[in-house]
Amino acid sequence: MTVVLAGVGADTTNLGVLGPLYDDGRFEYLPIPEKSRDTDERESLGSWELRHDDRTAAELASSITPRPVREPELTVEGTELAEWPVHHDPNFEALTYGEHRTSGYVSRLSGLEAGDVVGFYAGLRRPDGDRAHRYLIGYFTVASVAVLEPGASPTERRRILAAHPENAHAKRARGDRPFLEEKRIVIVDGREPGGLFERHPIRLSDYRVKPGNERPAYYLREAVATNWSVREGGENMTYKPAYRCAIEGEAFVDRIGRPGERSSASI
Repeated sequence: MTVVLAGVGADTTNLGVLGPLYDDGRFEYLPIPEKSRDTDERESLGSWELRHDDRTAAELASSITPRPVREPELTVEGTELAEWPVHHDPNFEALTYGEHRTSGYVSRLSGLEAGDVVGFYAGLRRPDGDRAHRYLIGYFTVASVAVLEPGASPTERRRILAAHPENAHAKRARGDRPFLEEKRIVIVDGREPGGLFERHPIRLSDYRVKPGNERPAYYLREAVATNWSVREGGENMTYKPAYRCAIEGEAFVDRIGRPGERSSASI
């Protein structure tokens, strides 16, 4: 039994902004822009409404450069920006999450079992411009895990994709072909307890200069590494690594609290 922490959500490399973190502990989860226009996803940057503001995700950004759209130097702005689909992943309403990143993500997520937990962290910034940090914004308990291999037969690909219609990777598949069919894709479906926190995300990062280095970077807080028994992922959080924690799923939920009932207690 274990917990995997996954880095998700908009940042300066994709949407150009971070989700706001308000003084009363409320915050906004902003999904990243989709890598392609060709998806069955109904939500766009212009329809994604902020939970605690009257704006949309599109109104927080000025332009995006989606990757890997097969158009060199494509820049999307204005009306086209508002119409651009989001990569709704994780989907906290349907409790589903897909991943193809090879830097520890697929291997750690594919090893999860029913009863384990996936926690999701994202970059958030206070409106006053104070230092941004990585925060745990939600989680869900694992119900099942499916792995779509690059060499899978068309029948097997159709079976797995059809079984996860609300997953962002299934939505952007065309027929039996995933968008990045050369990638190994893991799809994790969840169950309660799980969901997006209402408020009080948990700060996971420190921003400091490591001894021997010249420049500051984001590092996993020592208290998080110790109290959640982090075993894999390293301490540098700059590129949003996947962390494997030895703490059991039930113990993690007991410590963090259920999403709709979370207090301001941290770790």
